[in-house]
Amino acid sequence: MGTVYITADDAFVGKTDERLLVKANKDKLLDVPLIKVEGIVVLGRATVSPAVVNELLERHITLSFLTETGRYLGRLEPEMTKNIFVRKAQWQAAGETEKAVHLVKGFVRGKLKNYRMMLLRQGRKYAALDIDGAVSRIENAIAPIDETNKIDSLRGLEGAGSAGYFSAFNQLIRSEGFSFNGRNRRPPTDPVNALLSFGYSLLRHDIQSAVNVVGFDPYLGYLHCQHYGRPGLALDLMEEFRPLVVDAVVLSTINLQKLAPADFTTEPLSNAVLLSKEGRREFLKLYEEKKQSKFKHPVLGKQCTYQEAFEIQARLVAKYLMDEIEKYPPLVLK
Repeated sequence: MGTVYITADDAFVGKTDERLLVKANKDKLLDVPLIKVEGIVVLGRATVSPAVVNELLERHITLSFLTETGRYLGRLEPEMTKNIFVRKAQWQAAGETEKAVHLVKGFVRGKLKNYRMMLLRQGRKYAALDIDGAVSRIENAIAPIDETNKIDSLRGLEGAGSAGYFSAFNQLIRSEGFSFNGRNRRPPTDPVNALLSFGYSLLRHDIQSAVNVVGFDPYLGYLHCQHYGRPGLALDLMEEFRPLVVDAVVLSTINLQKLAPADFTTEPLSNAVLLSKEGRREFLKLYEEKKQSKFKHPVLGKQCTYQEAFEIQARLVAKYLMDEIEKYPPLVLK
């Protein structure tokens, strides 16, 4: 089943024997074996019984809380894994070390190559797209990565390549009533940005869970600067998955008309654009379907789901930091 998303107002999350139960207004919304649950995400308000909390901790199942708009609030998670050797290697690489620089190069290269792949794939699908300039900007950011050995400079290349990608993003939207004039957040002020922000919040939950399973300290990253409460390593690993998972889901949701402009409302004071309850349920279904879809992992050479790939990439980072492999291979698809 994967991740359980709870969107009903004031839902109650309980358990009977080995089954997770979700109710709202005395109606049973979900009854599923706990063995099939990999994570739980609550959007809005819900009451979680102490018995469920204990069960989730015992089973190492993460419980995350988001606002109705998808803004991350916090999470309940089991005790950190006992693999102190992974965390020791992670901390030893902190700063402007050779290993940190190598990992940042991988994260940036993976993200930008997947951005380029996304544009080229859409260009083959829609021949009228004018994406050559955006692709060139991304390629110009990719070219110097190998010779760039300062993390701040690599951040600059990531920013330049991302700007090139988003300069063409509006052309990828093929459904009337939707448009994209640039990335905005906190709060998002148009439907496309609302979907991107919502999707990235969900992705953060999944990547942070994978990072925790492997044994990392999620707050010590290399590409993302250290800030209080920011899971830097989870955000680092998110980068290569943003276009592969979230952007792909957003574009298919819009272009296949799974959602319409009527599924969004605008808050009068903040201008924040909100997705309706029905729209959230539809987007969550599509996001979960994407996570469970399979592809051939270019490094392992075998089929895996995106959900499995989150942990695979985290384990490859651990293997690199512990000198079990010579290089970190970012997930790049063609």
